[in-house]
Amino acid sequence: MGRLLGPLATLREELRRLPGVGSKTALRLAYHIVDMPTEQVRSLAAALVAAKEQIRYCRRCFDLTDGDICPLCANPGRESSCLCVVEQPQDVAAMERSKGYNGLYHVLHGSLSPLDGVGPDKLRIKELLLRLQTEQIDEVIIATNSDVEGEATAAYLASLLKPLGLKVSRIAHGLPVGGDLEYADEVTLAKALENRREM
Repeated sequence: MGRLLGPLATLREELRRLPGVGSKTALRLAYHIVDMPTEQVRSLAAALVAAKEQIRYCRRCFDLTDGDICPLCANPGRESSCLCVVEQPQDVAAMERSKGYNGLYHVLHGSLSPLDGVGPDKLRIKELLLRLQTEQIDEVIIATNSDVEGEATAAYLASLLKPLGLKVSRIAHGLPVGGDLEYADEVTLAKALENRREM
């Protein structure tokens, strides 16, 4: 591959900063953007700037919103006595796609990871405890990931919340619907067995 022109090389490097975008994908995207009509490129650039300038955190649950309160918190039809704690805003979107939950959310913006310098003070845990003092919450569902950091975060939250007299539950982890046992890894199978329920 020949040496890239300055602006194209700069564009590729900026695109490489995005998560999950490697050098080849960044270059492919850069070439695509250069081939786009100028108006589409301007529209893309304007959308990026608008999203950065207008999107903020909901002051109640810390999900992303373009207002003071997100639409889920503002919805009077939501079950306000149940609170689902997730790691990231994209986890709220995933839970909503399931259509199996109608309560409220609280976004931590990460998980405990002492090796990476992420302790409880770097997450929205203080805000969660404040919500539990000021809102009528009966159950907290901890829906952190099933990796080491997510499990540590769930255990830490449970130790903080159980003394408050709340019902604290953890989402089950295990086999996906339609999955084959032979393709499941050992940890997934162990979790599926651990979280089995009576039929």
